[in-house]
Amino acid sequence: MIPKEVLKRVKKIEIRTRNLVSEMFAGEYHSVFKGRGIEFTEVREYQFGDDIRNIDWNVTAKMTHPYVKKYCEERELTVILVIDASSSNKFGTVAQMKSEIGIEISALLAFSAIKNNDRVGLIIFTDKVEKFVPPKKGKKHVLRVLRELLYFKPSATRTDINCALEYLSHIIRKKAVVFLISDFLAKDYATSLKIANKRHDVIAINIIDPREIELPDVGFIELKDAETQEDVLIDTSDISFRNTFRELNLKKQNQLNKLFGGIGVDSIDIWTNKSYVEPLMNFFIKRAKRFR
Repeated sequence: MIPKEVLKRVKKIEIRTRNLVSEMFAGEYHSVFKGRGIEFTEVREYQFGDDIRNIDWNVTAKMTHPYVKKYCEERELTVILVIDASSSNKFGTVAQMKSEIGIEISALLAFSAIKNNDRVGLIIFTDKVEKFVPPKKGKKHVLRVLRELLYFKPSATRTDINCALEYLSHIIRKKAVVFLISDFLAKDYATSLKIANKRHDVIAINIIDPREIELPDVGFIELKDAETQEDVLIDTSDISFRNTFRELNLKKQNQLNKLFGGIGVDSIDIWTNKSYVEPLMNFFIKRAKRFR
């Protein structure tokens, strides 16, 4: 039995994201993620200017005058949400934790997909794949995906992006649009990401909290690594330490973006202290221009 508070959160997120989809995202989504090809729909009489390569000779012979085959875009896609549920995502110093923002973005993408008659699937991972929901169509299915995300309790704390991408490659054989939503606090997954992107269209959504980049001056504080549970005492009043911390973490983010660019993976940076709507819209608009 799903708790009432979870169902309330599902409804709240559904209303918020459904409005965003209706007002802003559905059209951009359609223009960015087109179908895999074209499919035959019907035949019609030949008209001046038609490509003669599309003439259906069997029908033409029967009707004694030319007919051509008519095609349309094969619109249906499979969208897979690959969600990092490791403990480092249970962090946020502004209004929401990284995991909460990830869930809202997942809902937005899922509702955009079903509005375009696409199928949506879900993979939740930590240092192992913890949940798989096979891709299906329809609002009822997307609400199930959203409930799974809100109700899910991970059994592990650490992150292994490799295992999620390898599982994706085994379980989803046909080309899919894959949204990998994580804080990417993991190691040695470049090869798996490159392989996955050759088969699928992978988009990395990197969720960042500002305190992971820059520390305030609040004196001595004790920090705990969410994944390893290690404690460390630091002096934030030390300006040289704060500067080193900032430079090191900015360097890590730059290296991450270079990794994505080098592999050919599109990426979106989402900050917990800013709206995720603008960076998502900018991504859709830029990508749509690129594929025109």
